[in-house]
Amino acid sequence: MTIKDIARISGYSLGTVSRALNHQPNVSPAAREKILALAEEYGYEINANAQSLKQQNGRALLVIVKGRANELFFRLVEEAQLLASEARRPLLVDYIDEDDNEVRRALTLCREKKPQGILFFGGVRQNFQEEFHKIQVPAVLVTNSAAGLPFPGLSSVTTDDRAAARTAVSLMIQYGHREIAVIGGDPDKSEISRNRLEGCQQAIDGTGARLCRFAPSRFSFQGGYNAMEQILTEPGRQVTAVFAMADVMAIGAIRCLRDHNLRVPEDVSVVGFDGLPMGQFYTPKLTTAVQSAQELARASFQILQDAISGKNSRHITVPYSLAAGESVGQSPNL
Repeated sequence: MTIKDIARISGYSLGTVSRALNHQPNVSPAAREKILALAEEYGYEINANAQSLKQQNGRALLVIVKGRANELFFRLVEEAQLLASEARRPLLVDYIDEDDNEVRRALTLCREKKPQGILFFGGVRQNFQEEFHKIQVPAVLVTNSAAGLPFPGLSSVTTDDRAAARTAVSLMIQYGHREIAVIGGDPDKSEISRNRLEGCQQAIDGTGARLCRFAPSRFSFQGGYNAMEQILTEPGRQVTAVFAMADVMAIGAIRCLRDHNLRVPEDVSVVGFDGLPMGQFYTPKLTTAVQSAQELARASFQILQDAISGKNSRHITVPYSLAAGESVGQSPNL
């Protein structure tokens, strides 16, 4: 009995099963109960013990997930679990808060678990600059670039955040929007947020539009809702378009707009970032800048495997696209 078997029998995704078995958050009580019951029924603990023996032999890979509510990272974990299963490698997944220090956490787990390599899903360059030299195994930073950092054992796989954000905001400008708000992470703490904010400003410069609001948010549904609430309650000119730095923020913002009796896109247009499948089943279907979780995971996993085999570190950028949905329309001010 493997984790894939439990996922198949239970009907839940690999990510949900993994979080339940590892006692992580973001699993409904009903799902957790069913998954743990199946694990007990089919003796999964015995297989888990067998995995532990393999980990002691040094074949385990460690995944540090920075953010407990980031749906993109959940998809990356699912992809990584599939790839690890194909490679017959145990995978240790550890979730931390988005404000926690991922490198320090990795140092602790390296001492305890002795993994052969590390995947960082999310990360802050400053944390790597300060302490990554203490890590003695190859690692890949995913969704942020480590290019230019002086560590031969550190690779990275990312999307061009500036260009993708610029494309997303340019679309809203093409639809006549001039009062544009942005919901996102703290640009002083997160390179990803800073790059996406810079891309927004690049799209706006010279067009007659303006970035009239920036509302900080955690990468979560609730964070997006709270940020949109802040924008709506601030005095000033009417916002007609919102760029959210993550789809979960965008969906939270749309819920808030509806709670304020505002229509999307008739009153306010919204664009997200990530390209999560759920956005294509939401009403209205979300317009979003798409970064492929599968490409990010596969590229980072292969680079880590290569690094473990002795190959040099690499820093690559995977392509993005813009998925046109139903959440963007003409500015009501036209």
